Amino acid sequence: MARIGFIGLGNMGLPMAGNLVKAGYEVIGYDLVADHVERAKQRGVVAGGSPAEAASGMHAVITMLPAGKDTIAVYSDGVLSAAQRGTLFIDCSTIDVASARAAHELAGKAGMASLDAPVSGGVAGAEAATLTFMVGGERAVFDGAEPLLKAMGKRIVHCGGAGAGQAAKICNNLILGVSMIAVSEAFVLAEKLGLSAQALFDVASNSSGRCWALDTYCPVPGLVAAAPSNRGYKGGFASALMLKDLALALQAAQAAGADTPLAARAAELYRRHADAGYAKEDFSGIIKLIRGSNAV
Repeated sequence: MARIGFIGLGNMGLPMAGNLVKAGYEVIGYDLVADHVERAKQRGVVAGGSPAEAASGMHAVITMLPAGKDTIAVYSDGVLSAAQRGTLFIDCSTIDVASARAAHELAGKAGMASLDAPVSGGVAGAEAATLTFMVGGERAVFDGAEPLLKAMGKRIVHCGGAGAGQAAKICNNLILGVSMIAVSEAFVLAEKLGLSAQALFDVASNSSGRCWALDTYCPVPGLVAAAPSNRGYKGGFASALMLKDLALALQAAQAAGADTPLAARAAELYRRHADAGYAKEDFSGIIKLIRGSNAV
């Protein structure tokens, strides 16, 4: 039985680690938050006493952490030195491209194989093991890791070399963040024009306006059963996380010399929404700002 270390057992890491257990892997997990570790134990994860313990003697080590500085800190603070040479390190965090490439470099210098593999699909996808993995790193390393990733996801895409997975993730979420605002604006305009939300949905979801933000994650309640809008925008993908990803996109755009005015405007709107007290709500709740109920 392959032994997997899993560092970061929060909203996404917890179900991902649990799905590895279901797939027959022995998982040793670590998180700074004791409650996260206790919840992981209920899913069959063995508690590790430190990040180094979660890396020692493992076939692979997966990290799911908040930011690039956290990934670099974990890699630098004894985890790489605790692992056996040749261990596969997979960072599933959503971080900046520069930090992802730095993590690859640290792993390579320590004699480890590495991948950056951020995910899309949210908590629901993590629970159902239907995540999409966007993976950067050497093709041979990707090929060897694909069975492991398939225990947690449905679609595994090799995007290119080091950092390419992170590049794909931030570009994807740039599209998502902007399109959710566009969908919200359309529904608010429809309201003011006397057009019912149902009528607009029936037309747009079968016409050229169709997109994921509309037909899977509709910001108007009552139109898509599984959408967070039906649960008061609870759960799903937090507005604060969308803001984080848009900030990463803007950072990457500046470094690459790309012009992204819609991303900049979207980030401004999500920042206003988060500052108004909605940071933990699903990002589709941005329709409330568009409608004017929490404008600042």
